[in-house]
Amino acid sequence: MADIAPPRARIASPLTLRLAGLAGLLLALAALWLLQGLGGGNWSFILGLRAQKLTALVTIGASVGVATVLFQTVSGNRILTPSIMGFDALYGLMQVLLVAGLGIVGFAQLPASAKFLTETALMAGVALLLFGTLLRGGARDVARTILTGVILGVLFRAGQGLVSRTLDPNDFAVVQSATFANFGRPRGEVLGIGMMATFAACTAAIWLSPRLDVMALGREKAVTLGLNWGRMVLGVLALVAVLVAVSTALVGPLAFLGLIVAGLAHAAVGRLPGGARHGALLPAAALIGPVLLIGGQWLFERLLGAQATLSVVIEFAGGMMFLALLLKGKIR
Repeated sequence: MADIAPPRARIASPLTLRLAGLAGLLLALAALWLLQGLGGGNWSFILGLRAQKLTALVTIGASVGVATVLFQTVSGNRILTPSIMGFDALYGLMQVLLVAGLGIVGFAQLPASAKFLTETALMAGVALLLFGTLLRGGARDVARTILTGVILGVLFRAGQGLVSRTLDPNDFAVVQSATFANFGRPRGEVLGIGMMATFAACTAAIWLSPRLDVMALGREKAVTLGLNWGRMVLGVLALVAVLVAVSTALVGPLAFLGLIVAGLAHAAVGRLPGGARHGALLPAAALIGPVLLIGGQWLFERLLGAQATLSVVIEFAGGMMFLALLLKGKIR
């Protein structure tokens, strides 16, 4: 009787192994964050506080990473991010207008969930109106696209500065607190709704991965293959606005974090077979963002004793990375 060879075991692809490694690293950092230095005392209270902050960092990192990959796909280049194009400046303008119109007491009494939903709706509307008009035609001129984003950002920041000059010092301090990124004290009052919004938006983005792969080919090829370019651009921009609103509502504006996360996602999986597809890039970005934030915040809080230094380091490193990509011409 002939020997029957056993079925060959399936060998995981390098891409799967790379994503699994990122997930394992994230879990290890999360465990380190929760359990390090956990001695006597009220364990449940300490773990509750740490778990809330850990959830906020994971939500922020995933939302920023996925939003940046989506926006770079729509814009067709690798140096643009929602922050560079003025999304964060729009958020700052909203905050100063709210403080000027309602005062400190009225601003503090705003229901967190209603405020978050209103800001998300406004940011989505402005994104669809301004950037949708520019990108629906498949803008290829990177210089023109960057210039448009810079002008919009300057316009929003100028409006914020103009209104800020009319505020008294106490009102201005509230505006500064609301518009400065601080990973040490994420705004937990909107964490639940932000986590649900991030999960829904990331799920929708992954579901759209095949269409995003077609979109990445360029407008002409995508339309030839049957993609409804205009509708797809508007839908992706709406997802970007929701994700950016989540991150800014939790910690404040973040200018260059997304650029770093997207660049690392491309470096981690982009060169592997199938890695350039959004089915791999989006999960990689959603994992790398939290890894950076949890690891960086753990380093500054637990080892260096700092609270708000991470945002400064991220902005400096992201700015240098942006200049390097711009000078080298790596815009695709």
